[in-house]
Amino acid sequence: MPHAGDASTEMRPADSVIPNGADTILRQPIAARAPGNLHPAPFRYPLTFMLRKLRARWSGQPVSRISDRDWQRNAGLIPFLGHLDDDERRQLRGSCEHFLAGKQFSGAAGFEVDDDICLQIAIQACLPVLHLPLRAYDDFVGIIVYPDRFITSRREMDEAGVVHESDDELAGEAMEGGPVVLSWPDADPRGGRAGYNVVIHEFIHKLDLLDGFADGAPPMPRALRPHWMQTMSETFADLQQRLDAIERAIPPDVDPESPAAEAWYDQLPVDPYAATDPGEFFAVASETFFTAPQQLCRSWPQLYALFRDYFGQNPLSGA
Repeated sequence: MPHAGDASTEMRPADSVIPNGADTILRQPIAARAPGNLHPAPFRYPLTFMLRKLRARWSGQPVSRISDRDWQRNAGLIPFLGHLDDDERRQLRGSCEHFLAGKQFSGAAGFEVDDDICLQIAIQACLPVLHLPLRAYDDFVGIIVYPDRFITSRREMDEAGVVHESDDELAGEAMEGGPVVLSWPDADPRGGRAGYNVVIHEFIHKLDLLDGFADGAPPMPRALRPHWMQTMSETFADLQQRLDAIERAIPPDVDPESPAAEAWYDQLPVDPYAATDPGEFFAVASETFFTAPQQLCRSWPQLYALFRDYFGQNPLSGA
């Protein structure tokens, strides 16, 4: 079964692969789209003037907000902001300023991260928490950006006690208490596609991890939790049933791991990687909610309504 790039990510072959290195050891990732714990040492790109001024806010120094020109140029590249009204756009801009002030962006494998890249990532990351506390992202500082998909080494022990090792190619990775790692070609909003967004995916994992578990149940009002758990459980079970039916329908002469099988998997309302576990289901379904809301609502209106109420946003209004 093909995996969607994760953010734990779509694991499809990239045009180029960055050699795996062990100069920098990161914390254990929380998602399979982001498995592994080794990365080449990141290239530290000096903060440019705009970001230095933004970060100065935390030390009480004067702060220059994102200029109108920078905001309009970069927000205009994000195709899924049409549901936001003027007040929400101003709120999102302010959230991005706070976000940029508290994060350190690093380029890996020689990749240079400029102000536009930082702002485009910030806009996508801050959108899901627009009406939620921004402190959802307070447990980490680093955001590492690669020029392409990257390789991580993974070690897992099965129930029989046998250790399995593999090298995985990823588009994104999120770790509890650690950095978010992104492949720029996958994070670049100009190259995105409906239903797939590695930035939203990884930052949904960060939101989900606030209570210590990437289990598809982020912090929420207690009164909402029973309805959340029931809706997510029922929809996840429906996805697994749909996936089983699709895999049975793939002809024997078609390799289910090959591009030829995508025509069958494309019948699903979300990337099949969502069936991995409830945490990945939450992350992938959230990508679809923001970037392909009609697709999600058509198949699972009850899940769309749940996310609409939780995130306080109605992407269908801008579709």
